[in-house]
Amino acid sequence: MDVSSSAPLNLRRTRGDVLPPAALPARSDVVVVGAGLIGLSAAWRLAQAGRTITVLERDTVGAGASLAATGMLAPAAEHEPGSDPLLPLALESLSRWPGFRDDLQAAAGLEIDYREEGTLVLAIGRDEVERLRFRHDLQVRSGLEARWLSGPEVRAREPSLRPGISAGLFCAHDHQVDPSLVMAALVRACLKAGVVIVEACPVEALVWSDARVIGVRTGGGEVGADVVLLASGAWSGEAGLLPETLALPVRPLRGQSLALRTTKRTGTLKHMVWTEQVHMAPKSDGHLIVGATVEDCGFATGVTAGGLYALLEGARRVLPGIEEMAVEAVWSGFRPTSDDDAPIIDALAPGLLVATGHHRNGYLLAPATADAVAGLVANGTLPDYARAFGLARFQQASERRAFA
Repeated sequence: MDVSSSAPLNLRRTRGDVLPPAALPARSDVVVVGAGLIGLSAAWRLAQAGRTITVLERDTVGAGASLAATGMLAPAAEHEPGSDPLLPLALESLSRWPGFRDDLQAAAGLEIDYREEGTLVLAIGRDEVERLRFRHDLQVRSGLEARWLSGPEVRAREPSLRPGISAGLFCAHDHQVDPSLVMAALVRACLKAGVVIVEACPVEALVWSDARVIGVRTGGGEVGADVVLLASGAWSGEAGLLPETLALPVRPLRGQSLALRTTKRTGTLKHMVWTEQVHMAPKSDGHLIVGATVEDCGFATGVTAGGLYALLEGARRVLPGIEEMAVEAVWSGFRPTSDDDAPIIDALAPGLLVATGHHRNGYLLAPATADAVAGLVANGTLPDYARAFGLARFQQASERRAFA
């Protein structure tokens, strides 16, 4: 069994011979700080537009959250009180996913296991049913499609679930992808488009000229750029890189997950399944991914007995067949979470852009974020759907609280 502090270790190899050693160029049109999902998606879209791109990664490709994720594209299941401002962006990005998928698969020559079976959100017992009713009412008020199912209707869709399931919601438009395949495809598409990806190359400082960013400094030297895009995920809020006036309210939230190996004897799920404790995502290669804890513990790495117990017990509560499934890998990663759980997509200063803070919606929001960044580089403005997600909203919220 593989144990990793940041990703499911080589359930499928994302890098290997796909990513050759790269030298540090002297200059690029755009330097992207961070080779996670958001950074590589933006790099690929920018390269498609004819820009020269260098991506600098402090660790290895996808090492923060991207390879540790489940791959949910689930605006309906994720919708909760207080998330109305995020919903239009989530739906916009979901609408862009089919085109993003087709372009990426064609560019990379790889499939990403895009699955459209939908998501089931389950309830057991009276209290959970009442909370699920509240969630359903919220979804309906927000214009989301979510069908109420009785317990027998849930089990008709997923016969392997326990008979005690009381009710469920079927979110037909909540889809999923396989994160390791998406990342492998992004690496290959980027390389084919001429993007330079340099691993083990942390950015030590931004290079400023007057009030403009003109590049970055690393241990291997400086790289000049017309634009620097900060897409370093949970590390975006670390002190030192940005001046205090541009500090990003982003922190890490650790999530632990595990991969189970299913067989014909154990069976598996058809849909992505959510409960109040866990979510379970079946992948086409036979893995069942169970995730994910939410722990505000800084950058404490590793997996814990308590975290794994919570995942296994939460899954077993609705899917008894997991008792016969082999645990193939366990891992943890760090969600980049802003103070309002929504992304920050903005121009912080001349020559300096940011795309971070996507919390647990990175995969869902990747297409819209990448297109927004590409538009910002090309035109100097964000598209309408992204304009509410600038850094200034936190200052405005602070001022409103001060005068309340």
